[in-house]
Amino acid sequence: MTDDDLSKPEVDVREEEGVWWITFNRPEASNAFTLADLDRLSEIFEEADDRPLAVVFTGAGRTSFSAGMHLEAFSELTPQRAREFIVKNRNVLAAVRTAPFPTIAAINGHCLGTGLGLALVSDIRIAVPHATFGLPEIKVGVPSVCDIALLQQHIGLSKAKEVILTGDNYSVEQLAPYGLLNAVVPADELVAETKRMLGRVIGHTRTVTAAQKRLFEIWQDTSLTAGIDMSIEVFAGVFASPDTYEQIERHRMAIGRKQDVAGPRGGPTGAPRHD
Repeated sequence: MTDDDLSKPEVDVREEEGVWWITFNRPEASNAFTLADLDRLSEIFEEADDRPLAVVFTGAGRTSFSAGMHLEAFSELTPQRAREFIVKNRNVLAAVRTAPFPTIAAINGHCLGTGLGLALVSDIRIAVPHATFGLPEIKVGVPSVCDIALLQQHIGLSKAKEVILTGDNYSVEQLAPYGLLNAVVPADELVAETKRMLGRVIGHTRTVTAAQKRLFEIWQDTSLTAGIDMSIEVFAGVFASPDTYEQIERHRMAIGRKQDVAGPRGGPTGAPRHD
């Protein structure tokens, strides 16, 4: 792979019914990231604002989601250049984590290093059975940083320390029991399952989805009491948007239709009566 290859971002974006599908497209290098890729991902999320209904990440081919940062990214790093490099990494992961719309990682193979970081900051993770997960940074000679801090919340502190300190790769079978993944499906069903999940998470108002995503961040960053107190303001704030009232009315009408179908046996919320 030449320097020119590494200077060109290989991140493809296509829109389908309001959803942005972002594909890491460097299959000859297991979809490893370069600094140019990080810059492109930052641009995509700056452009996104609240435009997409959701974003899906996946890798080109059938063997790799992303193997993390290309080793060439670490060449000739000085302490100052290393700081600049890792700040780019942090900013991309933060943009994904705090996006006001749902994000899904459709993990089609190896998910390592920064690739695993992207999966951790995504709201939903769907994987194929042959996917592998790992943090090889310690074997390279650098620590795992930035949003890898979330790993212990996904799989527990003890297992997270093992994954980080060994630098080994782990199979779906080894990590799925810890709750890392929302679903595991055959490779030929990954897109369909991702679309099914999209259907479940994009039908809400943009206002409430953005509010809930803000609350995820608040709950992550504050104490329990502070998070509860701040959630009161977020709850009140959604009523500044007309689509909140419109959705409440749509939901009320939907419940009314269910009651009509249920007939005299239906209770006030459509639930069966027991009288």
